[in-house]
Amino acid sequence: MERWVVAAKRADFAAIGKEFGIDPVIARLIRNRDVQDRDEIRRYLYGKVDELASPHLMKDVDKAVEILRNKIKEKKRIRIIGDYDIDGVVSTFILIKGLKRAGALADTYIPDRVADGYGIHEHLIERAVNDGIDVIVTCDNGIAAYNEITMAKEKGMTAIITDHHEIPYKETEDGRELILPPADAIVNPKQPDCNYPEKRLCGAVVALKLVTALYEACGIPEKELEDFLELGAIATVGDVMDLQGENRILVKEGLKRLSHTSNKGLRELIRANGLEDGTITAYHVGFVLGPCINASGRLDTAARSLKLLCAETEDEAAKLAGDLTALNQSRKALTEEGKEAAIRIVEETEIGQDRVLVIYLPDCHESLAGIIAGRIREKYNKPVFVLTKGETMVKGSGRSIESYSMFEELVKCGDLMEQYGGHPMAAGLSIKEENVEEFRRRLNENCTLTEKDLAPKILIDVPMPVSYINKELVEEISLLEPFGKGNTKPIFAQKGLRVLSSRILGKNRNVAKLQLSDSTGCVVEAVYFGEADEFVDRIKKCGSIAVTYYPEINRYQGRETLQIVIRNYITE
Repeated sequence: MERWVVAAKRADFAAIGKEFGIDPVIARLIRNRDVQDRDEIRRYLYGKVDELASPHLMKDVDKAVEILRNKIKEKKRIRIIGDYDIDGVVSTFILIKGLKRAGALADTYIPDRVADGYGIHEHLIERAVNDGIDVIVTCDNGIAAYNEITMAKEKGMTAIITDHHEIPYKETEDGRELILPPADAIVNPKQPDCNYPEKRLCGAVVALKLVTALYEACGIPEKELEDFLELGAIATVGDVMDLQGENRILVKEGLKRLSHTSNKGLRELIRANGLEDGTITAYHVGFVLGPCINASGRLDTAARSLKLLCAETEDEAAKLAGDLTALNQSRKALTEEGKEAAIRIVEETEIGQDRVLVIYLPDCHESLAGIIAGRIREKYNKPVFVLTKGETMVKGSGRSIESYSMFEELVKCGDLMEQYGGHPMAAGLSIKEENVEEFRRRLNENCTLTEKDLAPKILIDVPMPVSYINKELVEEISLLEPFGKGNTKPIFAQKGLRVLSSRILGKNRNVAKLQLSDSTGCVVEAVYFGEADEFVDRIKKCGSIAVTYYPEINRYQGRETLQIVIRNYITE
C-alpha cells in the first residue's frame, strides 16, 4: 500500500517568491529540494560554471598534475584504464583528450565486462608492464584496487587513481578502518581530508577536475575546457548522480551545449535517435542517448562507444551511432525477457517473501543485471540483487531503496564474495555459485527493514487544486530543470476529482486520456501512462479520484493546451 506524504519543509514562501520574482509555489518546490539560504536559492536558479569550486581544493590533484607533467617531459608512456559504463567511457575520453593535448604519450584500455570484469585487474597490470607502460591512470575505478595498485608499484610503475566511489573499509574494534590503495596520487572527493566541497561528483567530472588543473599548469587556454562540459553532463545524468549543487550547474550548462555539440559522435547519436530538432533534456540523456552509450559495454565492447566520442569523420560517427542505437534496441528486448523471468521467480517461489530479493538468473546476460534489478525494485519496492552466471564466477548487480544502504550491507557479507563495491543505492559483486544461497540468507538475516520502510512512499510537494494551474506557472516550473535524481520533477496532488470522460489510446493500450472536474467546476485534461484498461475500469466504478500529478503544456498541431499527467491515483 502506497504512503502519500506531503513534504513539510517550512519557509516564508511569499517572501522568497517576492525576492526572486517567482510564484510562492515555486519557492516551496525549491525549499522541498533542501535548498535553504538565499545564496543557495540564487545558485539553484541562476548558478554559472564560473562558480564551481577550484580543482585545487581536491586532495592530490596538484600532486597528480606534477607527476603527469614530469612524465610528459620524460616522454614516459601513460595508460588510462577506465570502465565499461557511460561514466567510465566518458571519463576515459576526457582523460585521453586532456593528456594528449598536454603532450602526453597516452593510450586507453577499457576492461571488457565479461573477459576482464569491473576495474583494474592483475592481468591488466601485467599487460601494461609488457607494453612498456610507466604510468597507470584509472578513472571511475581504482579506489577498491588495493592489491592491483600494490602490484603495479612493486613492478616499478607510477599509479594515479581518479575515482568517485566509496572508500573501502573494514570494521575493527576501534571502528571503521579505511583501505586506501598505495597509489602515488588519489583524486577522489570522498577520501578523508579532501577539501573539495562537492562530494557527489561522477567519475567523469573528477577526471575533468584533474584535466582542468593540468591545462592550467600547462598554460592551455581555459576556453578549451568548454567542450568537456557537455560530456560531464552526460556522465552525471547517465551515472544517476544527484542533480544538486555543482552537478546541477554543470548539467544545466552542459545540456545547453549538447544541442549544438561540436563532437561528431554525439551529433550523429542525437540524429540517429531523432533528437536533432528539439531541446535535449536530462530525460533524453538518461533514457535515450545514455543507454546507447551503455549498450556497447553491455552487449559488445565499450571501446565502440569510446570510438564514437573520438570519431573524426561524419561517416565514421554515423556508422558507430547507428550500431549503438541498434545494440540498444537488442538490449531492450533482452532486458524485457530477463525482467519477466525475475518476476516469475519472485511470484512463484519463496524468494518473494524475502525483504531483500536475491534473484539468480544464470542464463541472463550479466550486463543486464543492474537494469533488471532496477525494474524489480520499482515493482516491489525492495532492495534487489540480480545474479548471473559468468565464465568462472557468479556476478551480480544490486539496486536499493532509500532505507537500505546496499554498500554497508555488502560489507557485512564481505567474506562470502570475491569482489564487491558500490554506493548506498547501487552495488556490484562477484561471488562463487556455492555461496549464493548463503548470501541470500545472510542479507535477509541482517536486514532490519520494516513494513513501513517497504511501503512505497509517494512524496507530494504541494497539495494544489488543478484550478491554480496556468501557463505561467508551468513555465516557471521549468526553472527547476534539469530534473533527475535529487531534483525530481515536482509532484502535486488533489482529491475529489470527478471523471467526466475517458478513452484509451496507443496501439498497446497504455495511455488513458481523461477530462476531470473539481468541486468548483474547473475542467482539466489529464493523461495517464500505464495499464490503461485497468485504470479506466477502476475509475468508472467510483464517484471520484484522488491523484498525484504534474502539469505540462501539451503542444499538438500548433495548439497549446494545459494538461496534467497522473502519476498515482486512489479511487474514492
